[in-house]
Amino acid sequence: MRTISFPEGDSKMDWMALVDALKAGHAREKASVEDLFLYRGDDTVLSRSAWIDGMGMLTKTATVFPNNPSQGQPMIGGGVMLFDDTDGCLSAVIDFHLITKWKTAGDSLLGALLLAPKDVKNILIVGAGTVGHSLVQAFSAGFPGAQFSVWNRTNASAIKFGIETGATVVESLEHAVTSADIILTCTMSTEPLIRGEWLRPGQHLNMIGAYRPDMREADDDALLKSRVYVDSFDTTLGHIGELKIPLEAGTIKRDHILAEFYEMEKFAPAENDITVFKNGGGAHLDLMTATYVLGAVEPG
Repeated sequence: MRTISFPEGDSKMDWMALVDALKAGHAREKASVEDLFLYRGDDTVLSRSAWIDGMGMLTKTATVFPNNPSQGQPMIGGGVMLFDDTDGCLSAVIDFHLITKWKTAGDSLLGALLLAPKDVKNILIVGAGTVGHSLVQAFSAGFPGAQFSVWNRTNASAIKFGIETGATVVESLEHAVTSADIILTCTMSTEPLIRGEWLRPGQHLNMIGAYRPDMREADDDALLKSRVYVDSFDTTLGHIGELKIPLEAGTIKRDHILAEFYEMEKFAPAENDITVFKNGGGAHLDLMTATYVLGAVEPG
């Protein structure tokens, strides 16, 4: 059984190689996935398990305690266990933050590579947290030469982010959205931040932050005027407010969500389409990422 730390795994990995691993994983038999959510006020425990025949099994448990930073503790914690497909034995215990970083940003990078316009010059990151830093790394690999900007509710956090990543700090979210080719949202908002009236033909909106049934980052109009795709129907439609709320209200119909990664051939928008990708981050993506990590650390 292998134990893989964040520094060991992070130093061996490559964003475009991970994208290839995610594509290859979706060419296999569809994963069996189960999620368990537990809530206490704003606090969340999320356990996700996946099994891909021929690849293996994984269980990942995350704790999200939004008030922890005010007490000097990290907001997100957890653990990852990877199991052998043949005998069910524990293959590896991998640092939770390593898998989360690479899975989350890699998932959205794959969605953008399939849906975003060909000539991407400006990428806006909405939210100046840990995920935003990973997105700068991932999208710099996927869209070399693109310039990054950042907007955050707290301007001081945006300034710090800009210093650390080189992103340009913007104060007007509306102006920043209208100017961007790709908009990446990574917030914990329960009220939509991105308005459909700001979007223009050819833009790509890639939403990462919302993970609870009460969370949304874009309004109804943004969804209605866009071609909408997800990484997985199973982990987004009935779980995440971004889609669950407008679906249950009848604002959008089920067929408005066009495809998931197991149907990658359907990720084929026209040049002037506005595209939306919702990153649900299911455990099957953690499994594909963890398998890639183990192979990167122990090649051959």
